[in-house]
Amino acid sequence: MKFYIMTLFPDMVLQGLNTSIIGRAMDKGILSIEAVNIRDYAFNKHNSVDDYPYGGGAGMLMQAEPVYQAYKAIEKKKTAEQSPRVICLSPQGRTFSQGMAEELAGEEELIFLCGHYEGIDERVLEEIVTDYVSIGDYILTGGELPAMIMVDAISRLVPGVLHNDVSAEFESFQDSLLEYPQYSRPEIWHDKKVPEVLLSGHHANIEKWRREQSVIRTARNRPDLLEKAALTEKEKELAEKFLQPEDNCDNI
Repeated sequence: MKFYIMTLFPDMVLQGLNTSIIGRAMDKGILSIEAVNIRDYAFNKHNSVDDYPYGGGAGMLMQAEPVYQAYKAIEKKKTAEQSPRVICLSPQGRTFSQGMAEELAGEEELIFLCGHYEGIDERVLEEIVTDYVSIGDYILTGGELPAMIMVDAISRLVPGVLHNDVSAEFESFQDSLLEYPQYSRPEIWHDKKVPEVLLSGHHANIEKWRREQSVIRTARNRPDLLEKAALTEKEKELAEKFLQPEDNCDNI
């Protein structure tokens, strides 16, 4: 899978992604991540890509032409028949989720556009952007960190990226439930013992315990997710017991 990240800070992006699991996947050729420096397509001797906004206002605005030319340069490199989706990282976009990550992992190529200053000239956004995505309801100094978060979340769903592909299937937010607690050696640490069921070797009981723990953890920490979870009647009753008082209508 190929990622193109249009940015004013290519080193920031590549240094953050060229490590650990993502870096190893790049070395193996499973992933390709290219940071395209928008400043390379500036059309003045100072390589500036920003200017004052019409109508006044605080701050500077990224100009349309350098962004557009950076995009056209990527278009010449694309290998897919269709033009890749262009994702603009913006607080005005849809909120990123695991479901969106799974959807985007099915693409051959993706382009991320990282804004800076007070934003980007609307005209180029209308010209090239296909998706607006936000990673949360807060403001950052630029789109680089959101792009890196999305690339990481999407990449780990690409076959071959994870050492054990099964681990991508049984994690937080799978089936709209948080992940169950996990334990490793030693068996006793700070007087805390690993739950007996995990030492039993009885796989059916272990899976049952893990499912129950996921339901309990979700009820305690993210009860909003339970609305989307496919729960049995017993699991619904279990969740009710662990809902926080303010989330449990019976306690109001």
